Amino acid sequence: MINFGTSGWRGIMGEEFTFQNVRIVVQAIANYLQRKFDDEQLVVVINYDTRFLSEKFAFEAAKILSHNRIHVLFSDRDAPTQAEAYQIIKHKAHGGINFTASFNPPEYNGLKYNTHQGAPALHKETDEIEKEISALVKGYSFCPYYPDEGYIEKVDLRRDYLNYIQKKIDFDLIRSSGTRIAVDLLYGTSREYLDEILEENRIPVEEIHGYIDPYFGGITPSCVDENLQELKNLVKEGRFDLGLATDADGDRFGIVDEKGQFVQQNLVLALILDYLLEKKKWRGGVARSVATTHLIDRIARSYDLQVYKTPVGFKYIADLFLQKKIIFGGEESACLTIKDHLPEKDGIIAGLLVAEIVASSQKPLSELIDNLYRKYGQRVFKQESRPLSVEMKNKLDHLISNPPPELAGRKVESVVRIDGIKLDFKDDDWVLLRLSGTEPLIRCYAEAGEEEKVENLISAAWKLIS
Repeated sequence: MINFGTSGWRGIMGEEFTFQNVRIVVQAIANYLQRKFDDEQLVVVINYDTRFLSEKFAFEAAKILSHNRIHVLFSDRDAPTQAEAYQIIKHKAHGGINFTASFNPPEYNGLKYNTHQGAPALHKETDEIEKEISALVKGYSFCPYYPDEGYIEKVDLRRDYLNYIQKKIDFDLIRSSGTRIAVDLLYGTSREYLDEILEENRIPVEEIHGYIDPYFGGITPSCVDENLQELKNLVKEGRFDLGLATDADGDRFGIVDEKGQFVQQNLVLALILDYLLEKKKWRGGVARSVATTHLIDRIARSYDLQVYKTPVGFKYIADLFLQKKIIFGGEESACLTIKDHLPEKDGIIAGLLVAEIVASSQKPLSELIDNLYRKYGQRVFKQESRPLSVEMKNKLDHLISNPPPELAGRKVESVVRIDGIKLDFKDDDWVLLRLSGTEPLIRCYAEAGEEEKVENLISAAWKLIS
């Protein structure tokens, strides 16, 4: 069964993610585009990450599209997801296909589909593609050996993207402040992107893992605390002011402070939002997913700004961005975009914004986080995951229909059902249970002003479905 989840279709290579299934999905996308853009000469951007076979999967997709007489703009090397989004917009392409499983383990690969607006496809688009897949899956056998080269053109995504973001960050400020930056590229697509733009602007930088390793050094290519130990050591031992990391496809960020301590992504989002509102005087709507810190709400309230709450999945924030309803959108899983940028998450721009914030304040990042707490209140956030079972899923479904009036001795103030079930309490405390859209897991998230309260909420939530 081929399904598009929170962020595209993902699967284990050699099991569900096979060349034959890739051919079916790409043909389904071709059918969908031909029906949607009838009588137009179609153009599709194809990109890929550094995973095992990603480039070969991408070229197989190019072959399929070329035989459908669809013009392909094929990335000349692996590239970040957001660089592909920019290329779609620049060339007014009809869509984009990106072979990446983002932060999933090395044995996974995936396919993301972006619309003609450069944004991740919403369910209304992927549902149509899935219908095409269902019609093809039993009888499709086309396997082109050669591409129709008249329909395939190689393009440089890198230079266009770097030129684009050059104007969005105050590199002169970062350079003049003397801020020293260490970068962990996690064997992914941001090599010669994040490090390159800093070097081009004469900002001292030292990078690690700036080469391809499909096994990602034996870890998942995710910017979480446990995967950034080498970056933390480098920052601390080298006395750098800041450590920046990006995941396999460059659209998520990881931040390490001057002490070599990992900074939780929720705090990074809150820090960036506060900076944009206070220093740059931006005003407008703010978006966050249901699993993201309520610090975002507290900051927005202090500026009397509207907060849009979405299901997990950056495509929902991208939709608000395209409607020009928001100036900022973020998810706890290290996803960010800002106004006048792209309708796609961007780990590179997030890291560079943190560098600008540190340079502008002339204060250590750890002090900036302490100041954020003093301004908006202490928050503790935690997430846990457990393998999905039929019994747990059934209990979660029952819980969504029958929420408790209280949990962990606290009265439930409101119930949010836009993605799983979220119970809100006083003081911006909350707990959320939802199914993962990318892996067979149930996830539990909680936030409160004290660690003990967070632990109590998570423990009580698991008991409801165990």
